[in-house]
Amino acid sequence: MTKGPNTNRYFLLSLGCSKNSVDSESMAQLLHRHGMKGCAKPDDAEVLIVNTCGFINSAKQESIAALRELAQAKGPGQLLIAAGCLSQRYGQALAQEVPGLDGVIGTRRWMDIVALIKRLRARRHPQPLYHLPDEAKVVGLDERGVLRASVQGASAYLKIADGCRRPCAFCAIPAIKGAAVSRPLEAIVAEAVDLQELGIREVMLIAQDSTDYGYDLGMKDGLAHLLDAIVEAAPGIPWLRIMYAYPGYVTPRLMQTMARHKQVLPYLDIPLQHGHREVLKRMRRPAKIEWVYATVAKLRELMPNLALRTTFIVGYPGETESEFEALLTMMRDLRFDRVGAFTYSYEPGTPSASLPNQVDDEVKQARYERLMSLQSAISLQKNQALVGQTLDILVEGHGVGEDEQGEAASGIISLGRSYRDAPEIDGYVLVEGELPIGEIVPARISGATTYDLIGSVDIGAPVVIEAGKIYGEGILV
Repeated sequence: MTKGPNTNRYFLLSLGCSKNSVDSESMAQLLHRHGMKGCAKPDDAEVLIVNTCGFINSAKQESIAALRELAQAKGPGQLLIAAGCLSQRYGQALAQEVPGLDGVIGTRRWMDIVALIKRLRARRHPQPLYHLPDEAKVVGLDERGVLRASVQGASAYLKIADGCRRPCAFCAIPAIKGAAVSRPLEAIVAEAVDLQELGIREVMLIAQDSTDYGYDLGMKDGLAHLLDAIVEAAPGIPWLRIMYAYPGYVTPRLMQTMARHKQVLPYLDIPLQHGHREVLKRMRRPAKIEWVYATVAKLRELMPNLALRTTFIVGYPGETESEFEALLTMMRDLRFDRVGAFTYSYEPGTPSASLPNQVDDEVKQARYERLMSLQSAISLQKNQALVGQTLDILVEGHGVGEDEQGEAASGIISLGRSYRDAPEIDGYVLVEGELPIGEIVPARISGATTYDLIGSVDIGAPVVIEAGKIYGEGILV
């Protein structure tokens, strides 16, 4: 790698979750404000930034591999900076893992990226510089006027808070991100209006725990208040989606608010993590299984078309076969629309790391496969029940169809998402033909697979926007 011709360019690689993507976009805005330009190739950049993920071991290894690759190819005059969760978690020890690293900046001071670059340019000795002050409280309050959103096509992730105050035994997020800090309601609403003016069709509200929004500001039912405010201020955003709701904090007020506003999608992501009381107690998670059943019933009563997503961990320390069977029973009873599952990952420094009776990797994997086999059948049945219905879909892109042998077939396929599908983690609605990217169009569902739906749209029919909702005519039946 040689030094790029323009010494005021940067290359930014963002790894990990959507919350990391927002921080990456915020850093990019600050860099642009100070005259720097982004580029797609590391060779062309003076500054190389990797916004790392350090949540679980596999994410840590991916981040370290990316940093090492850039460090080994780095040319004279180029600067390599590690940002994000891995940097915050391991600090100065990261330089031992990645020889050639020039700077380290953590999650709590991403807004100082420009200052760190200036220090690196002015340094007299090649030792790495670290910018890791433990000032979690400034997150949300010292954002330098940047839009705290990550725009991806016609959708945007909008961060409403950072950090977490929950005591989950398996999670390092509080140590990485600090205590939960909510962003001011007025700032979030103003950004929603900005996104509306940009033509964004879907806004996803994200935080480590979205249902904790406003607690530190002295608000009760803060997320419900925030939804009311966004709906009133930005009526031109057709879809509002809630991500990462904490069990026990999906309140009656929040449920009623979701049901009342057509803009708020009947979609909720509640990471339950397990279905047995004793396992949840060891996880230091809410352990009232009866709350789960009652809340799911109430949500479905208020929103009959609700798409419910959850996440489970299998093979948690001490998990017995009967405890695992209890999880499967809950899945059969509640029939979640979407399930993400993970085998337990040993994380140093977390309370669960010292628990006895660690589960063998072979047992973890076998349980994971049993769980996913059960959910695959449920997902397929849920999707098949939608055949014959019409769903609005947000068109995200185009592709080429494949035949049964996986070979490219003739014809363009449009990829869209319905209200049931959050980006990156859920499925698609596949429609034959080239639909306008970024528009919401009605699709008649004609087929279903385990994770995706197949639909049809009359491409020649007019699409009309009326009162914040998209209507189409002449749908193919």
